[in-house]
Amino acid sequence: MTSPDVVHRWSAQRRPPIDRFPYDAVVTAYKHYGKHFVPDDWTQALATARDRIVHLNGGDSRYLSAFLGCALDKIDGRFDYRSYLGLALLPIPGPDQMPGAAARQLVRRDRLHAQLLVDLIAFELRAAYDEQTPLPQMRPTPAVATKRLRHALRAAMPALRRLSFVGDANASSEIDLLRRVTAAVNLDLTAEDRRALQVSMLPVYTMHDEWMFIRVLQAFETTFALLASDLTEIVNAVQVGRTPFAATRLSAAASLLRESASLWPLMATIQPAAFHAFRPYTDGASAIQSRHYKMLESLCRRPDGERLNSPAYLSVPEVRTAITQGQVSLDDALDAAEQSAADDPFLAASMREFTAAITQWRQTHYRLAVRILGTERTGTGYTQGTPYLNVARNEPVFRHYPPTTPDVGGQA
Repeated sequence: MTSPDVVHRWSAQRRPPIDRFPYDAVVTAYKHYGKHFVPDDWTQALATARDRIVHLNGGDSRYLSAFLGCALDKIDGRFDYRSYLGLALLPIPGPDQMPGAAARQLVRRDRLHAQLLVDLIAFELRAAYDEQTPLPQMRPTPAVATKRLRHALRAAMPALRRLSFVGDANASSEIDLLRRVTAAVNLDLTAEDRRALQVSMLPVYTMHDEWMFIRVLQAFETTFALLASDLTEIVNAVQVGRTPFAATRLSAAASLLRESASLWPLMATIQPAAFHAFRPYTDGASAIQSRHYKMLESLCRRPDGERLNSPAYLSVPEVRTAITQGQVSLDDALDAAEQSAADDPFLAASMREFTAAITQWRQTHYRLAVRILGTERTGTGYTQGTPYLNVARNEPVFRHYPPTTPDVGGQA
């Protein structure tokens, strides 16, 4: 195990080179101890490094600052869902107003989605054959590991096919296909991609299953970010009378949301005992803090006053502020146009399709949470847990088109 002296030596330079920061040593230490248990000499060294780059310009100083912010979030008292998942360190799709934006955003989402899941596949394959792999505690049984690999590959496959990383030809065996997919994605990685995958894995403890837990949540966030961007464009389209475009885009969003539901069987391979072992150290980081999910939800319809003033939105103040300052939802756009969704059968059908997809997503989330947590009152990060999901599960997606199947679901 490298000592924190490597960080001190970097900081001691007159102008520490941003591109030579010892990421490898730091990430290795965090995986060895778990973020919650990293010794003080490491965190003190990183705090010193952060002080040294505050006034430096150029290079990747902002990225390094973001990394150090994630690494020191517990020391700073700023540990939350976003820093736990290292979301600021991942190339998550954002708004793009250029021509062809939708296609580019989908490619960006697909690349990151595939990279995250293939990284998980590679980790599981290494752990099966190498005792020195990080996060050594509570390795899954061979049967569980095989199931996990199968579900990870299934969840990645639609994106891999769209990216032409795999064809339709059958591999000689499942392990052969896993290796082919891993090789294809790794060959496509840029230096920036490799760095992002490396630094966005800072588990709080050393339980094997936390790797999967983090990657699945990151993959969900990647999809939610794209869907929020899609909803923004859909709202804009309705405002300017491009209803057919809005209907087509919303139907595509529903398809992607249904596709992302394949992550739930993967998450279901988590070992409850392992989850309960690392879960106490995630205190403060809850999925209720998912900004991208709340953006998606609020772009469908404005939350009512009770929900807007509940922990669901108080935990994402920037999203709540956007809503209170006049963010326009799809429902709002239809109202302003003095138009009912029923006036356009294609838009009505796409809204029903999206409602069904998000309702099913919520239902699966709720059922899995109950299975792992039971009906206890605390969730990941000691939030309101499954009782919160139970209360929130009937929130309508659209005011114009409430869910057609009542009393189902769970919610982020």
